[in-house]
Amino acid sequence: MPEVWINVANKTGIKELRRTTREEPNYDKLMRYRLDILDEHGITIDDIQQVIATMEPMPGAKEFLDEVRARWQVLILSDTFYQFAEPMMVKLGRPTLYCHDLEIDEDSRMLTGWKIRLQDQKRVTVEGLRAMNFNTLAVGDSYNDTNMLTEAHAGILFRPPQNVIDEFPQFPVVEDYATLMAQIESIAADLGE
Repeated sequence: MPEVWINVANKTGIKELRRTTREEPNYDKLMRYRLDILDEHGITIDDIQQVIATMEPMPGAKEFLDEVRARWQVLILSDTFYQFAEPMMVKLGRPTLYCHDLEIDEDSRMLTGWKIRLQDQKRVTVEGLRAMNFNTLAVGDSYNDTNMLTEAHAGILFRPPQNVIDEFPQFPVVEDYATLMAQIESIAADLGE
């Protein structure tokens, strides 16, 4: 999925909203920063959802996801919010998604906060899957994915920024869907899948 916050930044001209988990590892700090900016500029959930309605999945993403889902179970663990992700999930064929919720003042439609489903939910979910004897392979691109990648039987960085590559050299880096599928097939074979 394209990054919602970057698209909102581009649409509103507020460059500070371009900051993501690729640059800021502390999610609570990042979200407080974002909500303060939205409040300062009077940007509502309706404004954000208008931007999201114009977004499309990354080229090749749906086809890749369909190919993976035809062979294995797929669970998307994200630090986005259901209020942001719903339109994109429809475009991707409704994959299973675990993410968070926004708190919205229904009168003004302003974002007032966020409700984290579970602290470190990506790692905890993978840990739970492993406890149920599932083989797990995780793919991510940001700081907020690295605990999940570490907990999985195998982890892959997909199109990460250089700072994440530099700080987490233990994970292979993949830049395109064909190579990612080849990596997944190789790891699945090693895991006996």
